[in-house]
Amino acid sequence: MSKVRHPEKVNKPINPIKKKPSWIKSKISNSKEFFRTKTLISKSKLVTVCQEANCPNITECWSKKHATFMIMGDTCTRACGFCDVKTGKPEKLDPFERYKISTAVKRLQLKHVVITSVDRDDLPDGGSNHFYEVIETTKKNNPNTSIEVLTPDFLRKGEAYKKVLDAQPDVFNHNIETVPRLYREVRPGAKYFASLELLKKAKEINKNVFTKSGLMVGLGETNNEILHVMDDLISAKVDFLTIGQYLQPSSKHYPLNRYYHPDEFKELESKAKEKGFLLVSSSPMTRSSYHADEDFAVLQKKRINQANAQSIS
Repeated sequence: MSKVRHPEKVNKPINPIKKKPSWIKSKISNSKEFFRTKTLISKSKLVTVCQEANCPNITECWSKKHATFMIMGDTCTRACGFCDVKTGKPEKLDPFERYKISTAVKRLQLKHVVITSVDRDDLPDGGSNHFYEVIETTKKNNPNTSIEVLTPDFLRKGEAYKKVLDAQPDVFNHNIETVPRLYREVRPGAKYFASLELLKKAKEINKNVFTKSGLMVGLGETNNEILHVMDDLISAKVDFLTIGQYLQPSSKHYPLNRYYHPDEFKELESKAKEKGFLLVSSSPMTRSSYHADEDFAVLQKKRINQANAQSIS
């Protein structure tokens, strides 16, 4: 099945991929650990966003036994112009998936795990109950493992998203992806302000959960538009912002406008920190779950330091 989802560009290879600059390159690490991780995931019959989205960091992460599990199948009901996950009619939910995820987390000895999913607009609750079951089972069998979820927007599913928060994940992540002006083409089917509201409500419901969101750059946005998105996320009480370079998966996907220089990412990081984010990760290779375990440890320390400072004052 084709992985193309941008309606105007299906079977029209009119967006040639720009040559990558020298600073866009994947890291190669311990090959033995990489293949051990790959074998375990394959034997467990699990889906990872690392594979389905062709993440450029897969070699580095799997060499460290880090993987982002994608639940509810490998087929999305949305047609986002930037994404390399295939679109179509998804299969039925796997009732044993929660046990498979839980077992894989234990075998990989993960201290922190990221669980994401495809959009499942075909389900009455958008898959929120399935998220709940996976989180609960994983927590039960891995009590010392922190859990981060990267959820869809649960658009038009009412308060279904609350079920995910009922499972008490440590980090609630939902990517804003791009600036409002580009939503119609980049994220058809999604709503910018609905995504903002989801993040805002997540923090209102559970003030202890770390909220997180991510931006891609290089789609044609302006610097002012990026800064306005930062302001919106701060207003929604988002703790952690990730900013990474958009890499066009194929000539049939949304066209890359330009590559940002590493110095520009540093400048964006500086601006985001000035606005008050608890943590910012900004680099060409940054992705939502890249170094998620290390970042979670930093978030915990910063929260403790903030609490200590408030008690002293």
